[in-house]
Amino acid sequence: MPQQLPLNEITLTFARIKGLLLSREKVERAVQLLAEGVRDAFPGCSGTGVSLVDEAGGLSSTGSTDTVVVKADAAQYELGQGPCLRAWDSQRTVLVSDAGADDRWPLWSQAARDLSVRSVISAPLVVASRCLGSLKVYSSQPGAFDDAAARSLEKFAVPAATLLDHIQGSDTPHRFTEVVTAALHSRDTTHRAQGILMQQHGFSPERALEELMHLSRSSKQSLVSVSAEILRICARQGPVGPSWQ
Repeated sequence: MPQQLPLNEITLTFARIKGLLLSREKVERAVQLLAEGVRDAFPGCSGTGVSLVDEAGGLSSTGSTDTVVVKADAAQYELGQGPCLRAWDSQRTVLVSDAGADDRWPLWSQAARDLSVRSVISAPLVVASRCLGSLKVYSSQPGAFDDAAARSLEKFAVPAATLLDHIQGSDTPHRFTEVVTAALHSRDTTHRAQGILMQQHGFSPERALEELMHLSRSSKQSLVSVSAEILRICARQGPVGPSWQ
């Protein structure tokens, strides 16, 4: 089982990434550093990686420690399915105990078996209500990871998402207040749209968010843009509103 990374090593990993804010190095360097830090936290794994995904679901930046990560990720993007895409789509950590017996993504599972990938954890990189991508850990052994291991990866994902979001802008040192304000506004807009879908269709909070993300991908608009449009339509048409099914 993965051992918990010593506190001083966790601190060092993020200190190195934070240093990029001062030097304004490329985001690819940041994701590579993060991938290497995650690998150190999961000794014995086959490889680790970081993928940043744009709002339309396209790959924008990656960092990986091993060839198997590159190939397993490439299969997901080519096939349009897999645990990392699900983590991005649902904004929830995905745990695969045995890819050979997992029927959630049959095409990708076959590709994973061919690559000797059996166990996977993929944790989303979420800032406010926006998902930047995912962290992932692969193992050639079935049952290599459990819920505790998934929580360990999430401990990396939360601060890493904030750092990567800041690094991506060239004017990062001047954006902090603007970013926080925009994030709060985006979260409020998304929550209000989520509430409308729950009221109109009897959705659960999770189902309403899934519908918003589906609309975001299919329209190639950001989650907050789709949410704002739902609010505008509802304001024009009154409390009954249209159906977004």
